[in-house]
Amino acid sequence: MKSEIKVSIICIFAAFTLKIMWKYLLLLFFVGNSQLVVSQKLQVTAIAGLMNYQGDLQEKKFTLEQGKAAFGIGAYYEISDRFMVRANIISGSVSAADNFGTNNKSRNLSFSSPITEFHLGIEYDLLNIYENMVTPYAFFSVGFFQFKPSAINAAGNKVFLQPLGTEGQGFYQGRKKYGLTQIAIPFGAGIKMAMSDNAYLRLEAGLRYLLTDYLDDVSTTFVDKAALLANNGQLAVDMAFRSAEIKPAAVYPGQGAIRGNPKVKDMYYIIGISVSYRLPTASGYSSKKLKGNVGCPVNF
Repeated sequence: MKSEIKVSIICIFAAFTLKIMWKYLLLLFFVGNSQLVVSQKLQVTAIAGLMNYQGDLQEKKFTLEQGKAAFGIGAYYEISDRFMVRANIISGSVSAADNFGTNNKSRNLSFSSPITEFHLGIEYDLLNIYENMVTPYAFFSVGFFQFKPSAINAAGNKVFLQPLGTEGQGFYQGRKKYGLTQIAIPFGAGIKMAMSDNAYLRLEAGLRYLLTDYLDDVSTTFVDKAALLANNGQLAVDMAFRSAEIKPAAVYPGQGAIRGNPKVKDMYYIIGISVSYRLPTASGYSSKKLKGNVGCPVNF
């Protein structure tokens, strides 16, 4: 009950935040024909970094040992010298395995998944970049992501896990099959540096709080083997319990045996670098200039 209330509050807050930020995004598009207004405030960005995850198959926190490359593009709209609206699309992947990332190696579970994320958010600079050239900043966003967990079975074939209902989704105690598009709440901090009047470099670390615990297809408990076989098939049984692949004498756990930890949601995070560039107006670049000298051409 408490978890349902928590999710409801988060969803309401996320919807409210998106409503506010959406107005700024609409403003950006509606004034798109006004080169003088938009281009002075609009930046485009390219992003590169590492993506990793924290969940039932990765006990270590904030490790990059299993990090995968992530890339993205985006835009920033400057509301004031220290406040911006940001919209980014980022693509990457995550993976983990018991024999590498947890102390529960005998469970022998593993997964990998591509991730495509879109988020719309706000960014706040602690200092005025035009006066200091370097500033810490924080950001908060609301968005969604798509994922598709899979694993390699004993025969060496790639198997997509969500359709299998490995924890009885689709028939057991109201467990529904989880959707492959979910809400994400990205937030984090970074350091922004001005390379010129119109180009900026960001070093950023951001967490993604998720409303699902099935990013890795592991969350709650085992269901009865016979019931899983009858309802979801032999492949679901094979992928739900994989200890027998390394210990042939291993016995399939009874119904209710712990498979994952539903009390802690999965999450993923991105550590990366981005370069943003402020677009010129029809008559040139913005009149805003840095007060310091960064040693780069003014109209980089």
